[in-house]
Amino acid sequence: MSYSPMKRISMFVSCLIFCLLIYRYSFAQLPKPEEYLEQFKKGERVLILAPHPDDETIACAGIIQEALSQGGKVRVVYLTNGEHNQFAFIVYEKRITFKKDEFIHMGQVRRKEAIKAMQLLGLDEGDLVFLGYPDFGTFNIFTQYWQVSKPFRSLLTRISSVPYKDSLSFGAPYLGENILADLGKVILDYRPDKIFVSHPADTNVDHKSLYLFLQIALANLKDRIPYPKVYPYLVHCLGWPLPRYYHPELDLNPPKNFLGFQIRWLKFNLSSEQLNRKHKAILAYKSQTESSAFYLLAFGRKNELFGDYPSIDLNNQLSLKEKVVFSLGFSKMFPDFNPADYLSAGNISDDERQVSYAILDKALVIQIQKSKEALSKLSTMVYIFGYSYKKPFGDMPKVRIITKHNGFKMLEGKKLIKPQGVSLDLTPNVLILKIPLEVLGSPDFVLISVKSYLGKSQGDGSGIYATGFRRINID
Repeated sequence: MSYSPMKRISMFVSCLIFCLLIYRYSFAQLPKPEEYLEQFKKGERVLILAPHPDDETIACAGIIQEALSQGGKVRVVYLTNGEHNQFAFIVYEKRITFKKDEFIHMGQVRRKEAIKAMQLLGLDEGDLVFLGYPDFGTFNIFTQYWQVSKPFRSLLTRISSVPYKDSLSFGAPYLGENILADLGKVILDYRPDKIFVSHPADTNVDHKSLYLFLQIALANLKDRIPYPKVYPYLVHCLGWPLPRYYHPELDLNPPKNFLGFQIRWLKFNLSSEQLNRKHKAILAYKSQTESSAFYLLAFGRKNELFGDYPSIDLNNQLSLKEKVVFSLGFSKMFPDFNPADYLSAGNISDDERQVSYAILDKALVIQIQKSKEALSKLSTMVYIFGYSYKKPFGDMPKVRIITKHNGFKMLEGKKLIKPQGVSLDLTPNVLILKIPLEVLGSPDFVLISVKSYLGKSQGDGSGIYATGFRRINID
């Protein structure tokens, strides 16, 4: 059998790409050498962003001590006072109450505990900034409450503005622009060299939202300050870290379900003295340790851990005939080649195989690959937040798309919308969602998260795949 020259070239290119994919996969499976956080320098400004009082201690107590010992400066900013943890309140106070003043009291207790914990690590009260926004409410604010007359109101506490007089903006309504303004002011005034912040894949909603607010704040300030290095830390992940309780002899390693992602994890090793002080600082949070010491103390280990997803850079593709090559969790375009024809789904990690992104014909394309049987039962939840350097973030669409088999609905904030050009297509093994960039506000970049479900209901524990928020730069 003979082939034309063009056919031979096409076969050669396909084989070459196939070999490269196999090589990359094989290389990715080799144990990676451990990488460590770079050393702190004299005069460096370190900013720790904590969603709640105690997050800064369990994730960054060693970082705080090390930066100070090297002559650096440290400031800690608390997004909330953590007043929503009703179970911890009941255990700590030995009583049940749902009065508004009691929730504020709990937030004040946690503030005092934070001051004591930070003093044990070498900081003064003047190094701490409390923003006082609603515990368990900041993600709702980020997605739905921008430039509206009625601010977010916590269902449990029934509070709709910052209730703590010693906060940066006492009385500020619970609105996205107020959180963004406060965070931007702190960053602009302090001009940090390094920022440690909660992880975009953390299962706690306040942890996700603080990362998102930081991304927007830094984008707003890109021409006013040097861009700092950002180190996300993970706190909430199902079944991690294990074993529970205090184990200073053990390493803190990434959760197993994160190993298939392209996160560059960096370790910081604590000295025995630093670890001892961290242990004492954790115990300073008595309101939390009386109910959750087994969990909080599990972060008292030989090292602390930091890592983020790499940003994704996508260029617009003109031809809709091109197929997607899955590459490191996102997509690049090659004509007439699909690795699914050559590799079984079991041979590539979830991040590489299940979700990919592309820009086609001025639209964001999201592909979710599943078996034919799974697709017939599949529901997805997609959050997309666009950012443009040409307009305020409050004016940008904040989109949530919910799909169920071959149907979908799209919401902006709380409102159901039906924009032109949004489409959902199903092939035997792939769900393809296409959203025109114009619908997203013609963004320079988007922050996106995808979660897939099997079953009839959303949020019932049947999630089978989720991505933390990732940044996609659009050229």
